[in-house]
Amino acid sequence: MAKINLGLDVVKKRPDGYHEVRMIMQTIRMYDQIDLEISKEPGIHVQTNLPFLPCDESNLTYKAAKLLMDEFEIQQGVSIDLKKFIPVAAGMAGGSTDAAAVMVGVNRLFHLGLTQQELMKRGVKIGADVPYCIMRGTALAEGIGEILTPLPPMPACHLLIGKPAVNVSTKFVYTNLRADEITDHPDIDGMIEAIRMADLHGIVSRMENVLERVTIPEYPVIDEIKKHMKKHGALGALMSGSGPTVFGVFDDGEKAKRAAAELRKSRLARQVFLTVPFQNGGTMDDK
Repeated sequence: MAKINLGLDVVKKRPDGYHEVRMIMQTIRMYDQIDLEISKEPGIHVQTNLPFLPCDESNLTYKAAKLLMDEFEIQQGVSIDLKKFIPVAAGMAGGSTDAAAVMVGVNRLFHLGLTQQELMKRGVKIGADVPYCIMRGTALAEGIGEILTPLPPMPACHLLIGKPAVNVSTKFVYTNLRADEITDHPDIDGMIEAIRMADLHGIVSRMENVLERVTIPEYPVIDEIKKHMKKHGALGALMSGSGPTVFGVFDDGEKAKRAAAELRKSRLARQVFLTVPFQNGGTMDDK
């Protein structure tokens, strides 16, 4: 499942080069499809529906399978058939959620008996978002994104997703972020309280992403999409992660459908989706 960031703050840059963050993460109902099977040939075999995606050890699904198979000395092979629907390089954790799904699948396929927490502990070795993608739901993420506090579900609403025809490098965004110069931080604590009160308007009024300060000047179309969504009825709109995907929050499904039609007509976004938040904070085994 893909994710969006309802709020994203960068607290500081650490001596090791990583950034300390405080983020409100929200899983949404947007999926890739992964078929995982034990193969007759040893090794890990990845295939995907997108020709530009690597199928070697640089693919996160390959890394996820290898991590567990090496640890547990699994001699059998595994085949991974990945069909991508979540936009790539979009700030929606598509690669991380695929890695999380493979970890859950390998655990199940080879009867490793790892708990959710044990999988999450290993998942951070693949990427900072992987533990969250194993847990899912609504959560506060701290540290580099791996320290997770589950929150109550986001109130029911409709989400319009728009990804423009640009790809954004997360490394570029964080490299160019002046973390020590950020003085006005998002109200993450206020958003947590609004989530606990199931106050959709309180959540939306606090939506902020400090990474927009780097990404939007580089790709102004992101701001154009935000304004377009608000003009057509969104309570609020925000860039997810390091971008370039924008999501708009609507309290009315018909209004969201009309806004989606207008966004497609505008051609500001290459990919346009309508979806809703995932409101169960369970594990992937709950699917």
